[in-house]
Amino acid sequence: MLSSAAAPDPVAGLLREGCVIPAHPLALDQDLRIDERHQRALTRYYLAAGSGGLAVGVHTTEFAIRDRGLLEPVLALAAETVRNESGRPVVMVAGACGETRDAVREAEIAAGLGYHYALLSPGGLAHLSEDELVERTAAVAEVLPVIGFYLQPAVGGRRLSARYWARVAEIPRLAAIKVAPFDRYATLDVLRSVGSSGRSDEIAVYTGNDDNILVDLLTPFEFSVGGSRVRKHMVGGLLGQWAVWTRPAVQLLERVRAARAGAVDDLPALLMLAAQLTDANAAIFDAANDFHGCVPGIKEVLRRQGLVADRRCLDPAEDLSPGQAEEIHRVTAAYPWLTDDEFVTEHLDTWLS
Repeated sequence: MLSSAAAPDPVAGLLREGCVIPAHPLALDQDLRIDERHQRALTRYYLAAGSGGLAVGVHTTEFAIRDRGLLEPVLALAAETVRNESGRPVVMVAGACGETRDAVREAEIAAGLGYHYALLSPGGLAHLSEDELVERTAAVAEVLPVIGFYLQPAVGGRRLSARYWARVAEIPRLAAIKVAPFDRYATLDVLRSVGSSGRSDEIAVYTGNDDNILVDLLTPFEFSVGGSRVRKHMVGGLLGQWAVWTRPAVQLLERVRAARAGAVDDLPALLMLAAQLTDANAAIFDAANDFHGCVPGIKEVLRRQGLVADRRCLDPAEDLSPGQAEEIHRVTAAYPWLTDDEFVTEHLDTWLS
């Protein structure tokens, strides 16, 4: 029996308004088991940093958790920590992957644990037509409201047409879209499709373009629809990059909102920070090596802060690329204002307790 769970009004309002949603990494011990102490510490860190939500069971959490039977325990641990400690609305997003039957099953697990939305990955489904992907989205939306996902090809995504996004936008329980193709043309396809859908005010668009975060958030996307002008903004970020240095990310989103509201004097500084954040992301995500070291890069930053004990991943082939550690050191030293080392040091013992 499928659930028809819906997000509570404060949570749905928070998603539409926009917030910082880190993609939650996986803390592992030396035996590749969940390090529950550090996993809870990560969740506490994101809450304390001011995140409006968490995305768990997504690419940054490592898709291999499904092969190890860890999806439900990881989802449950994050949900329990938020429930016990947040004291405020938090947008809880669970990753859902695979064929329609598998994605529906994962959404049912997440709904049973109190998650509000399913972030539906298109990865590994090159054999499905766009029409079949639309049907899959509608099936998952019967269980949980869906956040659509334009995933970049370098990590398993594919090119999706503007027609596809227009059809997805027609699904009543499509609540948001994470735009992460790392491609300006493809990004515009999504914004134009949502803007033309008749549901523009209902569907929140989040940047997942970790290489272009602040420019995405600052840009007013305006289109002609039926002789009228429709303007759409990306309202927040659902990002692996925001799994590190999360406190400054929250502050940057606040500055973006102020700039969009008229604080134009801050625009030059924000554009400068946009380039610096992209430089930092190139190091952390290992852009020079087609993002091979993306997840271990995130974990390495967290390891240096003490938020995880080890950067190893479930897949032993996933590790930093040659020279990546030095690049992470370079950007950390070059842009200390993008980091939150002092904030983490001040609270780490409490989060680990």
